[in-house]
Amino acid sequence: MLALAVAAEPPAADTLWALLEAGASDVLWWPPTAGADVASQVLARLRRWQEVQQLMDSAAVRGCLVGDSAAWRALVRGVVEVAAFTQSPVLITGETGTGKDLIAQLIHRLSGCQGELTVLDCTTLSPELCGSELFGHEKGAFTGAAARDGAFALADGGVLFVDEVGELPLPLQAQLLRAVQERKYKRLGGNSWQPTQFRLVCATNRELEAEVAQGRFRADLYYRIAGWRCRPPPLRERPDDILPLVGHFLAQMAPAGAPGRDVGALDPAVRQYLLTRDYPGNVRELRQTVARIWHRHSGPGPITVGAVPPDERLGTGTGRRWPGAGFEAAVRHAIDLGVGLSAISQAAGDIAVRIVLEQEGGSNQRAALRLGVSDRTLQLRRKARQAGTEAEADGSE
Repeated sequence: MLALAVAAEPPAADTLWALLEAGASDVLWWPPTAGADVASQVLARLRRWQEVQQLMDSAAVRGCLVGDSAAWRALVRGVVEVAAFTQSPVLITGETGTGKDLIAQLIHRLSGCQGELTVLDCTTLSPELCGSELFGHEKGAFTGAAARDGAFALADGGVLFVDEVGELPLPLQAQLLRAVQERKYKRLGGNSWQPTQFRLVCATNRELEAEVAQGRFRADLYYRIAGWRCRPPPLRERPDDILPLVGHFLAQMAPAGAPGRDVGALDPAVRQYLLTRDYPGNVRELRQTVARIWHRHSGPGPITVGAVPPDERLGTGTGRRWPGAGFEAAVRHAIDLGVGLSAISQAAGDIAVRIVLEQEGGSNQRAALRLGVSDRTLQLRRKARQAGTEAEADGSE
């Protein structure tokens, strides 16, 4: 949404921020004397947003970064925009298993680079060989050495993905900084500087700001690699994406045309189990869980509770781990803001109705069945909510 402030004077800064808080994506001041200049600004923004949305809806993006929750879609939008419309270095932070490597792959795919995606895993670098891994070495650089390219040479013309960059020792951090700044390097045992051009993407599960404060990570390197930052949320912060991810994994595992390739093939108890289970390993652990269930399933028909591995059945049952920590945190936040019990209950009910209707394709009858209310009760609630929304809109005009 683009807000246009048509006024003789530009809006106050507080007003601009308030408009963004209310849901606007950007705000433009349109003075009465302005003409084509502002119109061209409006057009440029709308075109950019349309291009970003088209990329987000493409098979390349949706097949890589799966999920429809608001938090996840906001992340994907930022990744698409920085990947396709800039050459900025990107720093991806977050917990293990949240999809940092997939984000790096998508950045490479959308960057338009002709070269390959070169992965440098800092957790596997040994002190003796790390220089060779980064810079390569000349023939005879050490006993029995044949000439070999390092990561900087392999990444020329492409994307260099430095995974777990927080594990780099300080001496190597200095060497990485020089190569990133000067875009050239020298092989071990060599005398000449070699040019290289690559886009840099780094990832870490460490809090690099804390590492900088404690002297374990160079501040100059941090600001060089963090041209743009993103943090894929852990799975507990995007529970709405669990079932879409399950469907995605099932489609990958099941042979083409085989039964059980979507969430609809799950018995309700299995679906509930997947929704209420904890995932300390995030999306990676969810995929492993789905794989274990799929490999135990046999024959046609739905995937039933017997496919859940025996060692994971303890504590399962109706209402397991509900309400969870996320629900309690949301209620606690509302209370801290001074929201009353009636408003909290109303908001929870409205969100539940909206989610089920989305999942059931707008079918009032199926949504009512899942929510345990009558069709008429749900219709009345929707009408009351719609009337309240219209009243709020009329009052704000």
